[in-house]
Amino acid sequence: MDPGVIDLSRLQFAATALYHFLFVPLTLGLSFMLVIMESVYVMTNRPIWRTITRFWGRIFAINFVLGVATGLTMEFQFGTNWSYFSHYVGDIFGAPLAIEGLMAFFLEATFVGIMFFGWDRLSKLAHLGVTFLVALGTNLSALWILIANGWMQHPVGATFNPDTMRMEVTDFGAVLFNPVAQAKFVHTVSAGYVCASVVVLGISAYYLLRGKWVNVAKRSMTVAAAFGLASSLSVVVLGDESGYALTDNQKMKLAAIEAAWHTAPSPAGLTVFGVPDLKTHETRYEVKIPWVLGLIATRSLDGAVSGMSELVLKAQERIVSGQSAYRAVQVLKKDPQNMAAREVFARHGRDLGYAMLLKRYVEDPSTATPEQVRRAAWDTVPNVPVMFWSFRVMAAIGFLMIALFATAFLLCSLRKHMDAKWFLRLAVFAIPLPWIAIELGWLVAELGRQPWAIDGVLPTFLATSTLSRAELWTTLIGFTLLYGTLAVIEVRLILATIRHGPYEHSEDPQPSHGDIPAVPVTA
Repeated sequence: MDPGVIDLSRLQFAATALYHFLFVPLTLGLSFMLVIMESVYVMTNRPIWRTITRFWGRIFAINFVLGVATGLTMEFQFGTNWSYFSHYVGDIFGAPLAIEGLMAFFLEATFVGIMFFGWDRLSKLAHLGVTFLVALGTNLSALWILIANGWMQHPVGATFNPDTMRMEVTDFGAVLFNPVAQAKFVHTVSAGYVCASVVVLGISAYYLLRGKWVNVAKRSMTVAAAFGLASSLSVVVLGDESGYALTDNQKMKLAAIEAAWHTAPSPAGLTVFGVPDLKTHETRYEVKIPWVLGLIATRSLDGAVSGMSELVLKAQERIVSGQSAYRAVQVLKKDPQNMAAREVFARHGRDLGYAMLLKRYVEDPSTATPEQVRRAAWDTVPNVPVMFWSFRVMAAIGFLMIALFATAFLLCSLRKHMDAKWFLRLAVFAIPLPWIAIELGWLVAELGRQPWAIDGVLPTFLATSTLSRAELWTTLIGFTLLYGTLAVIEVRLILATIRHGPYEHSEDPQPSHGDIPAVPVTA
C-alpha cells in the first residue's frame, strides 16, 4: 500500500471528522438548554421565557443543519475511503450506525420541524414534549456513534471467523455496554453541554456589555451559569472515569498521555510538565505530583501503570503469537476442515491483528525477522509529544471552565450581572475555548489508538480503499472548499441572528436599534 494514500486517507477523514465535531457539541448542549428554558416558560407562563427559548432555538437550528450536512459526508467515507475496514468489521461497526440512523436521527429529524413551526399550533406542554424529544434524539445519536467508536477503541463482543475471513458479532450486549464506549459517551456529552453553556454565557455577556436586551441576557446568563457549572464539574469527574477505563483497556494510550516510557513504582505520579524525548525514550524536565496518576488510573495505592517500553515487549510477544495464527489462517483458506490448523488458531487467534502489523515490512508476516518484529512492536507507540501536550491543554481548559462558571454562578446569584465588566469581557473571549478542548480530546482519542483502525484487530494502513493520490487530493481539496464555504455561511448566519437579537420586529420592546443605556459599573 502506498504510504501517501494511507496518509491522505487519514488526513481527509480527520479533517471531515474534526470539522463535523465543531457542530455536534453545540447541538448536544443547546438541545437540553432549550428544554430547561422552555420548562421555565411552561411553569411560569412568562412570555420572556418563550422569547428566550425561541432565540436560542434559532441558533440551534443553524447549527443543527450544518451538523447534519457534514455528518452525512463523514459516514459515507467508510464506504469510499475505508472499504476494507467496512468489509472486515462491517458486521459489528455497521450495526450501531444503522440503529443511529433508524432510531435516533429519525427521531430528532421528525420532531425538529414541529419544534420550530409548532409554537402556535401546539399547547405549551405538548411543545415542551416535542423539544424534549428533539434533545433526546440528538443525544441518542451521539450514544450510538460513540458505541461504534468505542468498539474501535476496545473491540469486545466479536471474534474473527476463519470461515468468512471477517470479524463477526458474538455478543451484541458486550458491544452495547462496552466500558470504553459508555465512558466516552458521558464525557463527550458533558463536554457538549459545557460548549453550549459557554456560547450562551458569552453572547449574553456581549449583550450586557452593549446594554442590549438586558432582561433576556440576564436570564440566559443565569441558566448558562448553573448548567455550565454542573456540566464542567461532570466533565472533570467523567474524564477521571475515562482515565480509569484506559488502565484496563488501552494501556498504551494512557502511557503515551503521561509520556511514561517505563513502569514506575506504585503509586505512579502525575506528570504536570515534561519534554518527551523520542530518541532516548525519556521525559526530560519532569514535574510530577506524587501518587495522583496511580490513584486516578488504578483506584489504589499498589496498582501499577505500565510504561511504553514494557508494553512494547508485550506487543512483541503478541506479534509472535499472531504469526502462528496467520499461518493457521493460510492453511484454513486452502483446507477449511483442517482441525490442526483450527486448534492452532483457537489458541492464537486473538493475536492475529498484531501479526498484520508486520505487513508494513514484509508481504508474508510468518516470514518476518526478529528485527522486523521489534520494529512492528514499536509501531504500537503513538505520537507521544502530541498526546502529552494535547491532553494537558485540554485538561487546563477544563479547569478554566470550572472557574469561569463558578464565577458566573456567584455573580448571577448575587444579581451582579452588570457589575463585573471584566468578567463579561472574559466570558466573550472564552467562547472558543471549549471547542479547542474538544478537538484536542478527539486528537488524543484517535491518535492514541494508532497504529490501529480497530485496536489490536486491524492496522490502519490495511483498512483503506484502493485509491490514487490524485483522487484523494481532489476530494480533500473539494471538501476543504465546501466546508470552508459552509463555515462562512454558518458564522454569518449566527452573527446576523445575534445582531438581530432575541425579539421579532413586531414584538421588540426596545428602540429599533435595540440599544438601551448600559447599567454603570459600581465602584
